[in-house]
Amino acid sequence: MRTPTYMILLAAPLALAACDSAEDASQPAETMMADEMSNADSMPMSDDMPMMDNGEVGQSGSGEGSVTEIDEAEGKITIDHGPIPAVGWPAMTMAFAADEESLGKVSVGDRVTFEFRTTEGGGGELTAIAKQ
Repeated sequence: MRTPTYMILLAAPLALAACDSAEDASQPAETMMADEMSNADSMPMSDDMPMMDNGEVGQSGSGEGSVTEIDEAEGKITIDHGPIPAVGWPAMTMAFAADEESLGKVSVGDRVTFEFRTTEGGGGELTAIAKQ
């Protein structure tokens, strides 16, 4: 029983040494890390991702979906829609800001086609909506 434990204790330092030698031995680890981070400005960060708070405002898109809720007091129509590639959105259920005319055109359960523009905070504002 002691032999396997002894073997592991001998093998561990060898495994660690092998991992260290796999890195570029001509460069210290600190220099390698600095080189990798020098390109950090070109890496996409959360501000560049779709649906984030600081996303591009005013992009236009269109989609199809089903109305799941109408909130006249808030001026919002919630739509369960498919992916919208034009703005990089996956399929989801979300509330869109809507004017009075749009609020009166549809009912909960209606299948709709809609057009919108993106707004601050990753949301959208309907510019057109019609029953299918």
